Amino acid sequence: MRKINISFLLGLFIVLTSFNSLNPSQYRLKTIVIDAGHGGKDPGARGKISWEKDIALSISLELGRILKENMPAVNIVYTRKEDKFLTLYRRSEIANKSDADLFISIHADSFSKSSVYGATTYLMGLSKTSANMNVAKRENSVIFLEENYEETYKDFDPNSSESVMLLSLNQKAKIDNSTILANLIQDQFKNRVGIRSRGVKQAPFQVLWNTTMPSVLIETGFMTNPEEEKKLNNKTHRVYMASAIFRAIRDYKAYLESNV
Repeated sequence: MRKINISFLLGLFIVLTSFNSLNPSQYRLKTIVIDAGHGGKDPGARGKISWEKDIALSISLELGRILKENMPAVNIVYTRKEDKFLTLYRRSEIANKSDADLFISIHADSFSKSSVYGATTYLMGLSKTSANMNVAKRENSVIFLEENYEETYKDFDPNSSESVMLLSLNQKAKIDNSTILANLIQDQFKNRVGIRSRGVKQAPFQVLWNTTMPSVLIETGFMTNPEEEKKLNNKTHRVYMASAIFRAIRDYKAYLESNV
């Protein structure tokens, strides 16, 4: 396996970040990438009446519609607008090539106990809890459906010291803004929609690993909880959720541009 040249990457990181500050006074929100999790041959979590991929797509399209209506000057890019399979690498590649200022990945959760419910917003990070790690492992498992995954993801190893160092450096440039947005989202879920907030957490999600902009992954509810799955299949509830995410993005945008 090829060794990572840490000295080279450290130097490259310092050079790149010196030209790409996330200082709110110098930053505008121009492009948002909305990523509907899973799709095609990767259905995601299964409920009794639906699949995660369909819930994620529906909320993502609704979010895009609301953003376009209320923020016409902001460019909205979708990783997918239909039921098709995308590699995790391709999702982050779309965001990076779009020169996105924000990456929102929409998902739905699952658990062995049907009583568990609520929404969580994740940042890229090294989880200290087995529960967070298990969520990341489930969302990352799509890797094994991809061709040549061993080559594509050879540098992604949350357990290696090299990956830890690179993660820490990469996240330092965007972690603060990602955290602000994540907390705004959870606040909207809890106080405006009445959804149980499971908080803001960190876990090693591959889809967030390669993005170069502030990024969050939202678990909108549990497919394995019968009542929550029914809500996720209700169009009005999905509109409420998309509206909550929109309001969080709106407030995040106002924060970024407040001193411009």
